[in-house]
Amino acid sequence: MSAITDLDTLLASMHPIARKELFVFCTIPGQAYGSFAALAPIASFQEAEGLTLILERQAADNAGLKYDGLFSMITLSVHSSLAAVGLTACVATELAQSGISANVVAAYFHDHVFVPAARAGEALAVLTKLALRHASKAQPS
Repeated sequence: MSAITDLDTLLASMHPIARKELFVFCTIPGQAYGSFAALAPIASFQEAEGLTLILERQAADNAGLKYDGLFSMITLSVHSSLAAVGLTACVATELAQSGISANVVAAYFHDHVFVPAARAGEALAVLTKLALRHASKAQPS
């Protein structure tokens, strides 16, 4: 299956799925990529201020790492192209209209949205409605 670039097709085809695990964002000053690999982060990013890790909460707790907030990960189950324009903006705007913060990580096949864990159900409903709205537009009249 090839990656989709058309925004309407992406929105109509996405099937948001929430993972059960809780995730946290941690930063460790003075560390480099590969540090803390034993914690199995699902993502990491080297910033000037330090190494940012996205980890399951339990791994961060076990390692004694500090974090602010608990997040749920919602995967937009559609093969989005890295060259697609507007998907992140539409998803973030839709969630913002409901007062839900969105931290989006684009990986090779899918986009993953981290939302406050306490609002995960609401965020999933908002994104599902967004997909349904675009799917109904795509239906022939």
